[in-house]
Amino acid sequence: MRLTRRAVLAGVGGALWAAPAARHSVVYRESGRFGGWPANHGIWNWGQEIVVGFSAAYFKKMPMDRHQYDSSKPEEPRLARSLDGGETWAIEAPKSLLPPEQGGGAAQPLNQPMDFTAPGFAMTLRFSGVHTGPSRLWHTSDRGKEWSGPFELPMFDRKGIAARTDYVVLGRQEALAFVTAAKENGREGRPLCIRTEDGGVNWRVQGWIGPEPPLFSIMPSTVRLKDGRLLTALRVKKDDKTDWIELWMSDDVGKTWRFVTKPVAFTGGHSGNPPSMLRLKDGRLCLTYGYRGEPYGIRAVLSENEGQSWGKDIILRQDGAAWDLGYTRTVQRPDGRLVTVYYFPAAAQEERFIAATIWSAD
Repeated sequence: MRLTRRAVLAGVGGALWAAPAARHSVVYRESGRFGGWPANHGIWNWGQEIVVGFSAAYFKKMPMDRHQYDSSKPEEPRLARSLDGGETWAIEAPKSLLPPEQGGGAAQPLNQPMDFTAPGFAMTLRFSGVHTGPSRLWHTSDRGKEWSGPFELPMFDRKGIAARTDYVVLGRQEALAFVTAAKENGREGRPLCIRTEDGGVNWRVQGWIGPEPPLFSIMPSTVRLKDGRLLTALRVKKDDKTDWIELWMSDDVGKTWRFVTKPVAFTGGHSGNPPSMLRLKDGRLCLTYGYRGEPYGIRAVLSENEGQSWGKDIILRQDGAAWDLGYTRTVQRPDGRLVTVYYFPAAAQEERFIAATIWSAD
């Protein structure tokens, strides 16, 4: 580990590293709104320009074990855009990202292939609001200013597909995407790798990531290693008190997968929190996540050996007022610093806001 400062935190089971010179800022905060779940939408960056998606739900005071929002009202899609590496942000609400349930167009088959290598390209995959419902995709070629879609994503003969944005580009019209399928009993969920070779016009099942879990294994975050192998991190819940993040590796472009390790042995309870994994410029792997136990906050772990082993937790912040936080997405700036975006509570039963932490892994 290359961090220079460490703190021993009472009640969390030992020594943890504190991220040096971490700076926090507010990305989105609006009275009466619950800003949430960037991991459900995606993050993209082009040098200093960063775009991240999130939900602008409606705040409603709820019991402490529930999300503090009104589920009877829409979770409206929003984008936050930074042109200075995450230092400042502007909020956008493109009508072209609206789903059919919120006045957007009906989902259609994709007939014009996407060019995954086009400058300014991004793709977002989103489920329809229920974990067992259909999923759709949108794509852009101008860094998210205008989006085409929604386009239908196949159900792959499953009872439901809950897609979030996680994909690996293999070529101009070839890509892998990583989604969560319903289990045989119709409940979420089991991770699935899918593949297109014609720009998204057609998708097929490439391979299942692990066996069907007792409860759920969901929300993949995937990187391609130096030698071309795939490594994906999963949010896993075993029971009401046991949750973690685990890694699976594929040597054959996603057809078969083998378990590697648990980089995070416990994510704090409350059904856990999804990972966000990326390869750093120096070759290390970085994984960020929300910790939903006390002290509530945002953490990271690093690997110097392609995910085989991981260092101690790095504390990005631990000042959350409640468990309802996280869903991180992380990118690296040209100067090497990391920008981690997530949702966060200043008070337990008040609105959630979208925040960013700029920090160094050195």
